[in-house]
Amino acid sequence: MINTLATNKLINLSVITINFNNANGLQKTIESVINQTLNDFEYIVIDGGSTDGSTEILKKYTEQINYWISEPDNGIYNAMNKGVLQAHRQYCFFLNSGDYFINEEVLEKVFNNEFHEDVLFGNLLVCTKNKLIGKSIGKNKLTFLDVYSSLIKHQSSFIKRHLFDKFGLYNENLKIISDWEFFIKTIGIGNASYKYLDIDISYFDNNGISNHNDRLVEMERKNVLDRYIPALMQPDYEFLLKYGKYETVTKYRITRLILRIMAKVIKVLDQIIYKR
Repeated sequence: MINTLATNKLINLSVITINFNNANGLQKTIESVINQTLNDFEYIVIDGGSTDGSTEILKKYTEQINYWISEPDNGIYNAMNKGVLQAHRQYCFFLNSGDYFINEEVLEKVFNNEFHEDVLFGNLLVCTKNKLIGKSIGKNKLTFLDVYSSLIKHQSSFIKRHLFDKFGLYNENLKIISDWEFFIKTIGIGNASYKYLDIDISYFDNNGISNHNDRLVEMERKNVLDRYIPALMQPDYEFLLKYGKYETVTKYRITRLILRIMAKVIKVLDQIIYKR
């Protein structure tokens, strides 16, 4: 089933939602999107052929959705790529079923200014079972370590559509961390421009597959590192895994600062003790 709604005004943003058998989460997400005070963006929903009543919800909101489709897909990133291919605005933002904006004024706050950077990213609040468990806060100047320690969260990032043409769509061979690979390719290696916005963007539902399959995450990350990162640089990532394990999801800025200092101190002591 395909539905399209004509859009007459060219605007900056395409919001993309993917869903599979999460009707309750889908409704929460859709309402979060369509209730924004800035409402002239393009809204796209890609459903993976749900059988739980999700399509009935899509039909209910069909006038508020510019494009939706419900058909089987080949996983999360295949669905996200379908959304990208239907996007016609300058920036893409992914708000998947179960996730929702902080409030009704988020998009108005973001697009109250004109930006030229390739990626805009803000803060992400992380929830489990509807309980707030942490907050991921960005920073103005990134290092490569920040990129591959997942400081940039795709659930709070606005990505220029042309980056997908230049660097390719999400890697559908990866099950969990293709969005991480995308930031490695674009910002980490490809020198794509970015801007941190100190704005709380959205709530992220922490119950997904990527948060309960650490072994697969590390296997996929190793695969990406082998493909893109010179062998000489890979020990730095191994050090992060060994000593860091500090979460970029922290409730307070001071906590993240202390953890960064501790990681640096441990590295110096490690070098002294083993005379590296």
